[in-house]
Amino acid sequence: MLRIITANVNGIRSAVAKGFLAWMLTQEADVVCVQEIKAQAADMSSEMHEPGPYRGYFHYAEKRGYSGVGIYTRRTPDQVVMGLGQAAIDAEGRYLELVFGNLSVVSVYLPSGSSGPDRQAAKFVFMGHFFEKLRELAACGRDVVLCGDWNIAHQEIDLKNWRGNRKNSGFLPEERAWLSRVLNELAWVDVYRALHPTAEGEGYTWWSNRGEAYAKNVGWRIDYQIATRALAARAKAVAIYKTERFSDHAPLIIDYDL
Repeated sequence: MLRIITANVNGIRSAVAKGFLAWMLTQEADVVCVQEIKAQAADMSSEMHEPGPYRGYFHYAEKRGYSGVGIYTRRTPDQVVMGLGQAAIDAEGRYLELVFGNLSVVSVYLPSGSSGPDRQAAKFVFMGHFFEKLRELAACGRDVVLCGDWNIAHQEIDLKNWRGNRKNSGFLPEERAWLSRVLNELAWVDVYRALHPTAEGEGYTWWSNRGEAYAKNVGWRIDYQIATRALAARAKAVAIYKTERFSDHAPLIIDYDL
């Protein structure tokens, strides 16, 4: 079995203080992808770099307290790929890939466009470059899984208040159409949705801190494991961990048969 976890921690230091690493060490995961670590190397404790049997690999943002992704693994990777090769994008620390033989695991954090038109434009630029990377990975011949916060809810069943969000970043028609192209044109598989094709509500992974969104389960499903078809076909179980809250996102856990 291969167990992969992805979690937007919304600040790794905050999440660790809330028990994230302690929880992670109980999960028997092979790989744990994290996003929005909001730290640089100097900010990270030795525990954050190497918790228990894991070693962490990180792509930090240049801006302090911003973005950044990481992957914890029990195995030493054969190769580490950092960034998309685009300076402006890579300065924000949004893409990290570890290669283990025939398997690639990616931790990715797509920009949010909710803060204004400039960031929405940056999100569309990222999506354009990322699409080409996805095309390349789809053709590489390896099993690949892309884990992370994509900041897009794909279908109406992927967020509670879809009617009121049709003109908002994260549920724009252009964003949803782009994700449809990723799945249909490039043949990637949204693993959660493949296992639960009609499920509503329980698949949410993010809740606004405003109001009582979490208590009322007014959520969005924006955290994904998106895999090549052969790997996705071996997915056998999925869970979203909500017993404890380490950030405004919930960890997504998927088990694959090897």
